[in-house]
Amino acid sequence: MNNMFYEPNKKESKHGLAHDPFKSLIVPRPIGWISTLDREGNVNLAPYSFFNAISYDPCIVMFSSSGLVDDPKKHSRRNAEETGEFVCNIVSAELTDAMNSTSAHVARGIDEMALAGLSPSPSKTVKAPRVLEAPAHLECRYLKTVEFESNVPNQSHAVVFGEVTGIHIKDDFLTDGLVDVLKIMPIARMGYLDYTRVDKVFSLSPPDTKTGAPPKKTGF
Repeated sequence: MNNMFYEPNKKESKHGLAHDPFKSLIVPRPIGWISTLDREGNVNLAPYSFFNAISYDPCIVMFSSSGLVDDPKKHSRRNAEETGEFVCNIVSAELTDAMNSTSAHVARGIDEMALAGLSPSPSKTVKAPRVLEAPAHLECRYLKTVEFESNVPNQSHAVVFGEVTGIHIKDDFLTDGLVDVLKIMPIARMGYLDYTRVDKVFSLSPPDTKTGAPPKKTGF
């Protein structure tokens, strides 16, 4: 069976496809809808598909911000570093259009939350507001930024880490004391301009470490 191969960080290496396939292979990627305040108290809201949890005890999350030619630091990163906090709002399927509208590159100080017709809600452990319409929120204390050089001149890539200091979950999205993902129906980023949503859930049991018995098959 034939397969294509290319070295993504070498300019002379060509994949021969219409678009670079890298981001289409690391899928689906959860979306961190990051709300912050700048030093003047202006609200900023932007989605990041390079987002995830990295540890549980303590609870730490990250989002990756790629600098722009006209601004080495995106607003979310700059605000988190300057104020020491941010909020990650969970994006449900019904908020897809609103999330997409907040991805627009606008001048610093412009309130994307207001532009998208969303409502700010006060947080408990940080000053940055939450998106009232979101099903859940993670309030975060900024920890550190790790910066990487970019192959594109005058740009950089940075990973922003934050410790979760408060979690909000709307009661409507809890069933029998568990987070009901099918009610939230979170969306995730695929490659190109594609997104997906979580509307199917299945469980897997790990192998029995005592008996060595294999886990049950999923049927897929």
